[in-house]
Amino acid sequence: MPRNKKKNSKGGQHGAVQPFSDEDASIETLSHCSSISDVTSVADEGGEASEDTALEDFQYKLKGFIDSTVDKSAKTRQGALDGLKTAMATRILYEFISERRMTITDSIERCLKKGKGEEQRAAASLACLLCIQLGSGIESEEVFKTLKPIFKNILADGSANMQARQAVATSLGLCTLVAEDDILATMECFENLFTRAYLKGDGTCPSISPQTSQLYVNALLSWALLLTICSANHLNLESLDDVNMRIAAGETIALLFELARDIDSFVEWDELCDKLNALATDCNKHRAKTDKRKQRSVFRDVLKAVEEGDFQSETIRFGTERMSIDSWVRKRTYDTFREFVGSGMNYHLQANEFIRDVFELGPPILVDSATMKAMKISRFERHLHNSAAFKARTKARNKFRDKRVDVGEF
Repeated sequence: MPRNKKKNSKGGQHGAVQPFSDEDASIETLSHCSSISDVTSVADEGGEASEDTALEDFQYKLKGFIDSTVDKSAKTRQGALDGLKTAMATRILYEFISERRMTITDSIERCLKKGKGEEQRAAASLACLLCIQLGSGIESEEVFKTLKPIFKNILADGSANMQARQAVATSLGLCTLVAEDDILATMECFENLFTRAYLKGDGTCPSISPQTSQLYVNALLSWALLLTICSANHLNLESLDDVNMRIAAGETIALLFELARDIDSFVEWDELCDKLNALATDCNKHRAKTDKRKQRSVFRDVLKAVEEGDFQSETIRFGTERMSIDSWVRKRTYDTFREFVGSGMNYHLQANEFIRDVFELGPPILVDSATMKAMKISRFERHLHNSAAFKARTKARNKFRDKRVDVGEF
């Protein structure tokens, strides 16, 4: 992944503000978020002064969230974390965030150490969105250097809040992917968790609560995510009792075989296919019908992947582009990012340079106004293209300035 260096810009003033509503997280309902829709609409009308005012108001709101992350009230801190999460999921805020990344990191660290379950969960998710916004490079590495020890402590602490441990299991995986830091050691941390769900030596299933099982599922999926960027290795997944864990394990097996298809000695093919076929036709009476149906569907796909190297591809459309999810590796990566940015995924696929680089989409595509009008794309999408064009012009000007002779100061 390329490591980009970008220039920063300054924002508005600090202040206490209300968190974004749930509606703000949806691309389809962005018009209900005044801070964002104002910027979009005035960009259409060409009102430069009004756009600056709307941008200042938006940044004023964000600064209020940052200030509120250190409030004495847990409810206020929770609202501030959720407000920042929604903003980062639905807009590209690199310049604003880059200037304040250490302040935000300090707030995340404080909330992880001193907060309770929901607050810790929100802080862990915000850490991922912060890294997604900053992209692969020195800035996200600095953020992760601060947060990684805290993540690992929470993950390994059996007495820590289970909700926090579940969130950290997912966040640690994605942050490691972005920062590309100590991948194998982090995978070992995850393996130490999910292998506890294996059958015991006497063949009996370990007694695991639903919450603990979800922790193991998250650890396994994060392990699989990191597997996509390192060498394939042998995965010893035995029969598992929990349905979600079985499904996660099955998808991981398919991903692993996709990465290691040419290694003949990887595993006993016939034995593995027999096990997968049994899971694809599981009729265990004590399982719920919906669980059995979901498990059978997933393992049919997994069996096909192992036997034939086949994958049921899916096409994702965003703006004027489309992307094919045509492999288990790409599916695991896409699902992980989407877990954090939610309905903002299509927006990030259009405008986030880091995510576009991960999926090899190239720089944001510029489309002329006549084509956009003919395609009848939404006002919000037109704003994305306008923003991309402005960013491209700024980069070009900065390159030109960098070539000028530095005559020093007098």
